[in-house]
Amino acid sequence: MTELNRFFTVQSRKAILVERDGPVLHVRLNPAGQDDLLSAAVLDDLLAVLDELHEQPDIRILVLSSMGEDFCLGADRTEFQAAMETDPTGAALRRIADKAHRVCQALETTHAITIAQLHGRTIGAGLALASYCDLRAGADTCSFRMPEVGVGLPPAWGGAMGRLISEAGAARIRELMLTCDTFDADTAHRISLLHKVVPPDALERAVTAWTRPLGRRSPEALLLTKRMLAGYSRADRTADITLLDSHLLAAQVVRTH
Repeated sequence: MTELNRFFTVQSRKAILVERDGPVLHVRLNPAGQDDLLSAAVLDDLLAVLDELHEQPDIRILVLSSMGEDFCLGADRTEFQAAMETDPTGAALRRIADKAHRVCQALETTHAITIAQLHGRTIGAGLALASYCDLRAGADTCSFRMPEVGVGLPPAWGGAMGRLISEAGAARIRELMLTCDTFDADTAHRISLLHKVVPPDALERAVTAWTRPLGRRSPEALLLTKRMLAGYSRADRTADITLLDSHLLAAQVVRTH
């Protein structure tokens, strides 16, 4: 038995499955055939795991994947409607949106190198979540879409607009957000939303090709490099306007409810 395998653990939560394999933490969405949606329960579990990660500096890599038919079909809009029915002022909806923002910021700032392993459809909030991972690999059968404008919502989930523009460029993100067009894995790779595109049966191997060498890297060097890259990507921003996203989302839903 290898040193890596001796520290393998599995932990089931309400909405995700967490598996540790040595320095790698696998976080899997949609266990037990749940809807492929980013519900409040999923956000709660992700926040808990990312918070616990602060106390585990020996975990160097976090791999985010899904056990469902798709990686993620976006935010749970039925929860948005329920939140508005419970609190027409929008305060309850803002709390959900703020929670999404905290998840994305935690992914961006955690010491671990984060990897998104994508298959099937990745839509809206699912793409926002994946964009906050440091590295992204996808099956060549993946498809992507940003449908928010088409359903009357601002693209405000998780504060991801700035991140998407930083990763893929303003011109392409503008086109994809305004048209709501579906795009494939090759397009995602061409605009840097994916770093690797492989056949579905090679996806786990492609991710392992990243995790093995990363697991041998100096934790301090990984952390400092991640912090430096984040700093340079934000160097041209004078203010973080994503802090307004929960208010923008709630205001639009209040107007249309």
